[in-house]
Amino acid sequence: MGEEGTEYRRLPDRADGASLPASRQKLSLVPLIFIIFYEVSGGPFGIEDNVRAAGPLLAIVGFLVLPIVWSVPEALITAELGTMFPESSGFVVWVASALGPYWGFQQGWMKWLSGVIDNALYPVLFLDYLKSGVPALGGGAPRAFAVVGLTAMLTLLNYRGLTVVGWVAIVLGVFSLLPFFVMGLIALPELQPARWLVVDIHNVNWNLYLNTLFWNLNYWDSVSTLSSEVRNPGKTLPKALFYAVFFVVVCYLYPLLAGTGAVPLDRGQWTDGYFADIAKLLGGAWLMWWMQAASAMSNMGMFVAEMSSDSYQLLGMAERGMLPAFFAKRSQYGTPLVGILFSASGVLLLSTMSFQEIVAAENILYCVGMLLEFLSFVLLRVRRPDAPRPYRVPLGTSGCVAMLVPATVLILTVLALSTLKVALVSLGAVAVGLVLQPALRFIEKKRWLRFTVNSDLPGIDDTHKPTAPFEPFLA
Repeated sequence: MGEEGTEYRRLPDRADGASLPASRQKLSLVPLIFIIFYEVSGGPFGIEDNVRAAGPLLAIVGFLVLPIVWSVPEALITAELGTMFPESSGFVVWVASALGPYWGFQQGWMKWLSGVIDNALYPVLFLDYLKSGVPALGGGAPRAFAVVGLTAMLTLLNYRGLTVVGWVAIVLGVFSLLPFFVMGLIALPELQPARWLVVDIHNVNWNLYLNTLFWNLNYWDSVSTLSSEVRNPGKTLPKALFYAVFFVVVCYLYPLLAGTGAVPLDRGQWTDGYFADIAKLLGGAWLMWWMQAASAMSNMGMFVAEMSSDSYQLLGMAERGMLPAFFAKRSQYGTPLVGILFSASGVLLLSTMSFQEIVAAENILYCVGMLLEFLSFVLLRVRRPDAPRPYRVPLGTSGCVAMLVPATVLILTVLALSTLKVALVSLGAVAVGLVLQPALRFIEKKRWLRFTVNSDLPGIDDTHKPTAPFEPFLA
């Protein structure tokens, strides 16, 4: 539905025209679905704070309503623009094509930083689930060494190739979700549906509730930075996004209904890692240990998927001349070597933050970036309505604007509810990007670092005309 045939001229796979090595084979549908799953979700680990913040009813309603308000529109935009520009810069080139390379760079900076902040969550969640069984991982030197070791191991997986990441994501996904399936079956005799309806509207932490919901249901656009590595992206990417949306929603609701319906409510207990405690109450210690192991595997999957997107984004920005040319360097496995190292360094620097601090900070950066994406999507529809789009959202321009209104209201609400401290830190990070782009252009002018633009990457109109800092790629 909404598809148009087109051929997008992209970078050759090899400068000498040879075929890709096995380590750089394109992603097929199933691995791509699981990579999207891990970029967005990774399973229900981390949704416990929704129950603590608002109780069972609002938590369940949130995971039913927000996918319609947010996830579906973001996935549709990603399907259209990701197939329109199937290259590693992803959402960066969307914004650059509509608003000019200056704002494309700002988009890349904010999204890369929010992605690295997001990735810093996964060692935190991993250790939070394990510390009940291994108390030494709760802090101090053992926790620090565990973070460094985990980051190094998962970074190596990214280095070995995207197809490796895809198949690892499948294995980890199946293993991580199985204990929740078992827990749901065990919970059936204990379910009391009346527990799902518990709500205290006067005792809701709206900031925590919305931030946690938003964090668990965003990052659908991250897969766009991998679109150049997908086999037949015009058809495969939209299908993968469609299946992944359904997959993610079910993987949240199933354990949420089981946990809140089978165990008496104590909102104070619903914090990171509480599903392992529920598993012990319902099935015994064996299920708790399985749940903790599943959490570890899930966090591994989320880490490698997010790092893949972040590192390919840096590679794509270098191919567009927005970053120094060394960011475009690939390893022997075809992976973005420098981008992986930069992303891993950022994760280590930020991994000392708490779960709530990380979620709030990355959400602000992500929200600002999404506003730029929404604007770019509409502008490209208005300015280039006849441009080739392998997949087109089956709505007119007015319908697309209407689709984005609730999502925009959600973004503004999340921003309005942020604390002053988190807002100031996040806006400071945005300010760095505003200065960083002119600084890089100055460095390029002085020839202190080499910048290159690959002429095999077209704009939508294929003209390759040079652009001034605020001049769009598309006239």
